[in-house]
Amino acid sequence: MTTDRNIRWHAGRLSIAERASRLRQQPATLWLTGLSGSGKSTLAFALEYALHELGYSAVVLDGDNVRHGLCKDLGFSHEDRTENIRRVAEVAHLMNDAGLIVITSFISPFRQDREQARAIIGEQRFREIHLSTTLKVCEQRDPKGLYKKARAGTLPEFTGISSPYEEPLAPFESIDTDRLSLEESVARLMNLLELQPIER
Repeated sequence: MTTDRNIRWHAGRLSIAERASRLRQQPATLWLTGLSGSGKSTLAFALEYALHELGYSAVVLDGDNVRHGLCKDLGFSHEDRTENIRRVAEVAHLMNDAGLIVITSFISPFRQDREQARAIIGEQRFREIHLSTTLKVCEQRDPKGLYKKARAGTLPEFTGISSPYEEPLAPFESIDTDRLSLEESVARLMNLLELQPIER
């Protein structure tokens, strides 16, 4: 294990403000949290595209995608879920420092883990977005067939069935994708960011 005396922070010549100024945007992380099937990934990538069309630089960190590389060594135990969120928050923090707008798409079921992400990313940048779509609707959608497996007992520790989901107590915004269309959901988040098209 590396000890503190063996590592040190190397400061670059560019400030965070200078990077943000070059991109003409304020870095932020929109942390999309909700049950499997609530529409997190669909909304995240739609928002990323909408931001790109307006001239902004944004990137999605998606729950399934990071498990192909960054977090492929992690399972779905409580401890592994916590480490998964910690790693993603650290990456989001670095991307924000580079001036990017980050959109994360993670069930992130535990409030303590989301608060740890907030602490890592920073209160001024972190925006917790709760996709409040009900369990009933998410289970009806079941895009990956996971709820069916969980109900059959072949998928242990599945959020909403055999593992809890702790809803945010005071989210920056709540979006129910059963009541709002994708376009309406994207528009709501764009309005929250108060962004206008950039002239390049």
